[in-house]
Amino acid sequence: MTKEALKELKTDRPDKEQRQRVKAVWDGIAKPVNGLGQFEAIVAQIGAITGTSDIDISKRAVIVMCADNGIAEEGISHFGYEMTAIIAGEMVKGTASVSRMALSARADVLPVNIGIHQVEEIRGMIQQRVVCGTKNFRFEPAMSEEEALRAIEIGMETVKECKEKGYTLLATGELGMGNTTTSSAMAAALLGCSAEEVVGIGAGLSREGFQRKGEVIKEALEKYRFKKEETLRILETVGGLDIAGLAGVFIGGALYHIPVIIDGVISAVAALTAERLVPGVKEYMIPSHLSKEPAAKRLLEELGLHPVLDASLALGEGTGAVFLFPLLDTVLSVYEGSSTFDDINSSL
Repeated sequence: MTKEALKELKTDRPDKEQRQRVKAVWDGIAKPVNGLGQFEAIVAQIGAITGTSDIDISKRAVIVMCADNGIAEEGISHFGYEMTAIIAGEMVKGTASVSRMALSARADVLPVNIGIHQVEEIRGMIQQRVVCGTKNFRFEPAMSEEEALRAIEIGMETVKECKEKGYTLLATGELGMGNTTTSSAMAAALLGCSAEEVVGIGAGLSREGFQRKGEVIKEALEKYRFKKEETLRILETVGGLDIAGLAGVFIGGALYHIPVIIDGVISAVAALTAERLVPGVKEYMIPSHLSKEPAAKRLLEELGLHPVLDASLALGEGTGAVFLFPLLDTVLSVYEGSSTFDDINSSL
């Protein structure tokens, strides 16, 4: 992937006629019009993306991009790099939070090692490591342009492989030390706001850690002097390989016509990054929840997307996105099997 090739990427608009066909099915069901609100719109969006009014989301997965960030050396993480490898191993074994939730939701978990600090590979992961973690952006850019572009490409390739395997709905997740700092720094730069407006406590930071996190981000914004439109430069300078990989997943969703569910704040940063890099990809995104991280609401508003859930979630790993799978199953039970007004009229 080159910078020029990324700029040349174009996406089709979701099928407007299929969207109308799905809406017609909803309107014919014996219930109030738009009675299921946003869920009816989401089902119509899935139909428009996949090109059919026969909605099938039975084969679904959450793609978890796993990478560590050099900025974690600044005391802004509750745990050390070793925790990333430990939790990634739990994902493979099926005992991590996202794994248990995905099992309940009949979804697969696809953990991708795109930049874990630990050199030893973790068996069972998709091995696509670009480097063993990024650099400390307090002193130098986190990644080279080539590394960032390679991570984006890996995300796109992962979606292509999912398409070939028959997946029809994907969710996004992430894992890695320092990633709420990278995402907060990126959010501030992409939105043109201050560090104070977007910094949260991440994975349970102490008051001192929270203060240090804000200082590090403020220092970086002053040092690098970003412009909002410098999306790729922002990504490679203060971003992470997980964010770059997820941006590629969102772009891949648009290219291969698979709806992709946004998880929390880190996923939302990746979603906005993808939309800025390849305008139009947001039409293939489905928001899941409003993370309690301060930047989350601003990011989704910038995308023009409204989350389904607001439950102060902050777990990460794609867990918030996975919540949407069983909810959509429930909604589709109405879409597929309910009596219609025609059925009722014919029995009168």
